[in-house]
Amino acid sequence: MNWIDYRELRSMAGTFSSLFVDFVSDFSRVQKFYSSNFRDEAHWHSRLEKVTGRQIDRSVLVQVLAKQNKDFHCGVRTLANIDTLLNDNAVAVVTGQQVGLFTGPLYTIYKTLTTLKLVAQLTERFPDYSFVPVFWLEGEDHDYEEVNSIKLVNAQNEVVSFAYEFHGLSCDTNFGAVGKLEFDEKIDELFLAIDQSLVQTEFKPKVLELFRTAYQKGMSFNRAFALLLNVLLENSGLVFLDPNDREVKQLLAPLFQRELRETPRFCQLVIDRSAELELQYHAQVKPKPLNLFFFHHGGRYLLEPRADSYSLKGTRQHLSKESIADASVNSPHLFSPNVVLRPLCQDWLLPTIAYVAGPAEIAYFAQLKPLYDEMKIPMPIIYPRASATIVEEKVEKVLDRFSLSVIDLFQDVEILKGRTAKQLASIDLDSLFGEISAALEGLVDHMKEPLQAVDPTLLGALENTARKMVGNVDGLKEKALAAQKRQHEAALRQLDKAMNLVFPQSNFQERELNVLYFLNKYGMEFLRWLYDELKIDAFKHQVITL
Repeated sequence: MNWIDYRELRSMAGTFSSLFVDFVSDFSRVQKFYSSNFRDEAHWHSRLEKVTGRQIDRSVLVQVLAKQNKDFHCGVRTLANIDTLLNDNAVAVVTGQQVGLFTGPLYTIYKTLTTLKLVAQLTERFPDYSFVPVFWLEGEDHDYEEVNSIKLVNAQNEVVSFAYEFHGLSCDTNFGAVGKLEFDEKIDELFLAIDQSLVQTEFKPKVLELFRTAYQKGMSFNRAFALLLNVLLENSGLVFLDPNDREVKQLLAPLFQRELRETPRFCQLVIDRSAELELQYHAQVKPKPLNLFFFHHGGRYLLEPRADSYSLKGTRQHLSKESIADASVNSPHLFSPNVVLRPLCQDWLLPTIAYVAGPAEIAYFAQLKPLYDEMKIPMPIIYPRASATIVEEKVEKVLDRFSLSVIDLFQDVEILKGRTAKQLASIDLDSLFGEISAALEGLVDHMKEPLQAVDPTLLGALENTARKMVGNVDGLKEKALAAQKRQHEAALRQLDKAMNLVFPQSNFQERELNVLYFLNKYGMEFLRWLYDELKIDAFKHQVITL
């Protein structure tokens, strides 16, 4: 196993922000933007006291969670964890993600495993408290294109994208909450295409059957996502929370009402903090005057305040202030938080001690501390999810052959190919054969005078022999050049295949590939192996050899 410091990756285009790098490498530089240092034991003690001292309606929360998770076919350990939340000393370790097809990119798995491992660690470190892992299903988003596709590596080691699309509907359609969308018969066509593309293995029939069981006609994105994770992480005790639920929205109604009543108070707090943040870093999110969406005629639309009404962004629809205020009391299920308000909703509902976050989430939490202070909600400890690249044996062989490291594959593909081509061309065939031709010419010249002294007619035979020798050398040179070209092309093909597995489409493996690729090749034991291998307290990018 190897580790790559995030600071080494900072200079690479499109990777980790300087704010995230400082967060994991030198927290003192960013501490004023967060409530607690995830490395500081005293901060954990302090947060535990604050979170358990806050009064929330645990009984209603437990009822809702039990109902939802039974629908997701959870295990007995999950139900036991839900019951644990009734106790005042119980806290939640939360993560969340959009409900992407087949769980989306690999980082969803890493976030979930980090959460489960963190719960296990905290349980040992703080025996006076109970820790419950919770996964927030971000199924309210209306951006369908962010959840409807996956990427796999096919039998030819090519990165291939597979998308699920509804009959006769464009991805630009405002579908409302994508988590509620139900699959139709086109899901079978998707599985057929995937089956034909993936390499044949002994695990393939069972693995695809598991995925088909979750993702079948009539299942929603939310339910399929939770069902699949429950199967993949059997008996993990993970608790799912679907916020797009009438009972949950009823609990969130006071928060929605305050946002409506005090517009643009929350927005201004975030703007002020963002201005301070931007003196050193880049602000991740831009708040809206009103950080709420509204479900209307099947779509999900941003509410935009007007002088005496609200408009729904992207439409000509206007709603009176009285009707929206009435809806916030009598129909709170019609409201949906945006990225600024969503964390507040999460921690309004739950006794959250920690949130396991990816790099972008860590960045936007830096803008939200004033909102937590305003609402008197303890801001959770933000804990970085594990980040990893899995290197298979065949990739390791390529790296060894060309004396490369994994980080070399993270650079521009053309630069890497040029470097490898130069390495392969260390034998300069033009120079080598040029030397041979010059030596032959010199040898022939050296023989002319002695042969002429013996018999002048031998000079013609010498010239014929010389021409044959030069022709043979030229033929050998052509064969050598062709062999070198084949070697060069084969090496570049090997590099392409290695990069498709390690840095697919010039992006980190965890952001591109779906877990199905690895499950198909290595079976269900892969996730148990990954749980053991993944280290959550090094706070560097892991390179794990499989």
